Amino acid sequence: GGMRDMYEQKVIDLGLEIPQVAAPVANYAPFVVEDGWIYISGQLPLVKGQLAFAGKLGQDLELEQGCQAAQICALNCLGAMKTALGSLDRAERIVKISGFVNSALDFTDQPKVVNGASDLLGKVFGEECGVHARSAVGVAALPLGACCEVELIAKLKD
Repeated sequence: GGMRDMYEQKVIDLGLEIPQVAAPVANYAPFVVEDGWIYISGQLPLVKGQLAFAGKLGQDLELEQGCQAAQICALNCLGAMKTALGSLDRAERIVKISGFVNSALDFTDQPKVVNGASDLLGKVFGEECGVHARSAVGVAALPLGACCEVELIAKLKD
């Protein structure tokens, strides 16, 4: 019963679903809520506990696959947010994301990969709430051999 959350409905309208938050792969919390902010730990492109995209961009994977992987990471961030807050509608603004891209030495399109996450957040949260600061960083390796990882910081409504 009741009205479904506005932001969650946007995710569904995009043909996607918010996953259950993935269990951390080491000794840390998947999120911390502190003083009106939520800090979401780096999320991998896991779908139902399985790594959807492994390998390096510019070597094993095409740009489009990297973008899909980054979108999955962002969905997993939303899963953590829903677990933490009960509803995505408690978010006032997505403030910052950091994207880490497992990159071949000559791969320089990290920002285009992380657009997969940014575009999803923009569609779900809209102009007012979804436009964020960000970093897109190339790295030598990531946990489980994942091709990317995305972390997220959001401001909460009072």
